[in-house]
Amino acid sequence: MVFGKIDYLNLLPFHVFMKRFTRSSQQSMSMHYRRGVPAKINEKFLSRRVDAAFISSIHAQKHKHVNLGIIAKKEVLSVLVVPNVKNEKDIESATSNVLAKVLDIKGKILIGDKALKHYLEGKPNIDLAAQWNTRHKLPFVFALLCYHKDRQLYKNIERQFSKRKIKIPQYLLNEASLRTEISKKDILNYLSYISYDLDNKAKKGLSLFYKSVKK
Repeated sequence: MVFGKIDYLNLLPFHVFMKRFTRSSQQSMSMHYRRGVPAKINEKFLSRRVDAAFISSIHAQKHKHVNLGIIAKKEVLSVLVVPNVKNEKDIESATSNVLAKVLDIKGKILIGDKALKHYLEGKPNIDLAAQWNTRHKLPFVFALLCYHKDRQLYKNIERQFSKRKIKIPQYLLNEASLRTEISKKDILNYLSYISYDLDNKAKKGLSLFYKSVKK
């Protein structure tokens, strides 16, 4: 089993869960990881070099998925446009580049940990998820947990992850803080903005995004 792993802070709770899940199940001997930024993981999933991953919403529409995603109820802090500069896509992104176009927001797109750092430094930014929510009063779904096979395995992951409150060990917070140069306090605050539950409102937001892209 090959899982595409995105090492952004927004998936830190899920990675903590998966470490425990594989350790306590028969998957521990067969789960392998391929790391990369969202755009690269998308490519690996679409070419079947990984069996499952959080896939950018713009590429996930026609693929099997469970009710887990990377979702912003309102603002997200890590998907930004830097205004008043030349238009520039983020090569690590897929969905966010399209979202900026849908919202007709100009500037340089930043996603992930570098975007969060930009926000925390108080630099000019437009939060794309906040803009989406202001216009539509709906969450924005950036990615979905998609899979090619073994549906029951990923449904089990969905059930177990959804019912647990994940506490991130201090040593992992320390590692994440050193890697990103973002304080542990700011990491935990940031994670409070992230939801993983693809509920009915999130599904409505996702459906509206797909319709908006087709226009």
